[in-house]
Amino acid sequence: MATITKVRDKWLCQVRKKGYPSRSKTFSSRADAVAWGRSIEADIARGTFVASAEAEATTVAEILDRYLLEISATKRSGTSDTGRAKTLKGHVGAYKLTALSSSILATYRNDRLKVRAPQTVVHELNLLNRALRIATSEWGIVLPGGIPRIVKPRKPEGRDRRVSQTEIDALISGTGSPELASVISLAVETAMRRSEILSLRKERIDRLRHTAFLPKTKTDKPRTVPLSSRALVIVERAWGTSEGDTGPLFAVKPGSTTQAFVRAVRRERKRHEKQCKSKSVPPDGAYMVDLVFHDLRHEATSRLFERGLGIMEVAAITGHKTLDMLKRYTHLRAEDLAKKLG
Repeated sequence: MATITKVRDKWLCQVRKKGYPSRSKTFSSRADAVAWGRSIEADIARGTFVASAEAEATTVAEILDRYLLEISATKRSGTSDTGRAKTLKGHVGAYKLTALSSSILATYRNDRLKVRAPQTVVHELNLLNRALRIATSEWGIVLPGGIPRIVKPRKPEGRDRRVSQTEIDALISGTGSPELASVISLAVETAMRRSEILSLRKERIDRLRHTAFLPKTKTDKPRTVPLSSRALVIVERAWGTSEGDTGPLFAVKPGSTTQAFVRAVRRERKRHEKQCKSKSVPPDGAYMVDLVFHDLRHEATSRLFERGLGIMEVAAITGHKTLDMLKRYTHLRAEDLAKKLG
């Protein structure tokens, strides 16, 4: 079956067998050509032969580009894949699919962990894994050795940052932006994500039934968020600052909101330090420290439980898919639990 031919200074091995696609490969030595031919023949004899010509001609970068075009573009969270794919292509994009190995991915993982958090590296590896799965299951690309597997970095424990009411009040009163103040207040009252709050449209808010409909969410499942009386007051205030009964409730963009929030946190921290200095007392080491916008969702979720709502009720409000996901966002105060125990 295997035919070895010398072509100039190389050795060409060709394997042909009826019922199987022909295979050929060039080597610098005759011994390597013979060994390769025998391995292909052995695979055919065992019935484990697979045609991997396309995999040998396709790079990791090409698979990622196709995944971004055909798969990521159809997902709401697809924009996040673009940056991750760029990083992957910069490190392993030049490898042919048949050359990509577990050891190469392990090196990538270890190098990335030196400069990025474990969760970031997990997201990158998951993207590559999804692209390879689609390539093998739907695009007809065969990987003789299967999809390379490695131990993924261990995810960090969920954040346990509780945002005090003092911090919330300081941010609302000190931001200088009425819209940001309303967004912060609504986040604490409803547990909605930043993107969900900023996507609110007037025509999807039912002020009589106290509900807000979210047709697009991070989980790609629409949901209706109940609005408490306090949340409705915030909505009414924001409603009054814009014209008409249709259109966005807020005019700000997600990126601008995050930047404004970060500036407000820093400003309030400096103000706190200045006040403490004037009183000759040490500043609170936790006040306005390690605080991000998403912590407001954590705080709101915990408060829902503390108000006596059950797991299913809270999940219906927050949109969490599983109990494990919900637990990562819920941090109940021990003293509050002690009061319930009596």
